[in-house]
Amino acid sequence: MWWRKKVGNHPGWVALAVTERDIRCVHGHYEGASTPQVFRLATEPIEDPEDLAKAARNLDLAGHHCTTVLRPGDYQLLVLDAPNVPREELRAAIRWRLKDMIDYHVDDATVDVLDIPVDKAATGRARSMFATAARNDIIQACVEKFHGADVPLSVIEIPETAQRNLAALYEDKGRGVAMLYLGEESGLLTITYSGELYLSRRLDIPLAALTRDPAVDQGGELRLGDALPQRDECLQRVLLELQRTLDHLERQFPWVIVTKLLLAPEPTETGLAEFLRSNLDIAVIPVDLKDKISFADMNVEPGQQWQMFHLIGASLRYDATVL
Repeated sequence: MWWRKKVGNHPGWVALAVTERDIRCVHGHYEGASTPQVFRLATEPIEDPEDLAKAARNLDLAGHHCTTVLRPGDYQLLVLDAPNVPREELRAAIRWRLKDMIDYHVDDATVDVLDIPVDKAATGRARSMFATAARNDIIQACVEKFHGADVPLSVIEIPETAQRNLAALYEDKGRGVAMLYLGEESGLLTITYSGELYLSRRLDIPLAALTRDPAVDQGGELRLGDALPQRDECLQRVLLELQRTLDHLERQFPWVIVTKLLLAPEPTETGLAEFLRSNLDIAVIPVDLKDKISFADMNVEPGQQWQMFHLIGASLRYDATVL
């Protein structure tokens, strides 16, 4: 989403994520016509922040185009009516509209925009746009963290666009596709059509809510306080959010016909696919990224696909259009 300098001469993108324990790396390449390729998935341990530069050197990132993906709490993704202004005035117009929609001064925001295409057969229909806003200090801290480790960061992505890149690989001509990913902290539901993002919803449901007894913590002791919601309740919440999103899609974008829901890889069986198949009237398909992406000689199991999911999507970016 956010463009900085372009560097590097290797094909494709290296997508990076830094956790408290490690730095994760995916090097992918996709040009939109050939089979997407992932050349490398790697993890380097980090014991303290000073280890980042050493870990980055071990990953040999020189000469690559590098990107990273923001965490969900570090930005807002909002839908706005597209301003009727010349292209060169678009960002200024969007910033003005955002001033009453974010809880900090718009001058302290880094803003980018993403178009939501309209039906070519419809005339006079209002256009909408996604606006992404993040605090300047969050973006600056992200940039400084990587540049301080001599990582040639070029782009900062968001999970929605990374997930769009993967969902688009599974589209059927003239049909939209829904994709649901449940991560460590929350879930993300997206709707794509013709390679474009049309809707996204953040679900306050982590994968753990479907994979363990909410009355038991990781140490096996009884939880008496802030237990996760009951598994059945979480399944119903996922179903309700899906139904509401599909209903909203039908009202707002009636030409986008969704015929299947893709479930992102899971590190362990949750029963979500079986539950949704019993309650939705569209196909529910668990995804194995190896069906659409060449991983060279790597045997990438579902757990690793889940862990690196949005990094893989970010590494396959190929449309760098800036509005």
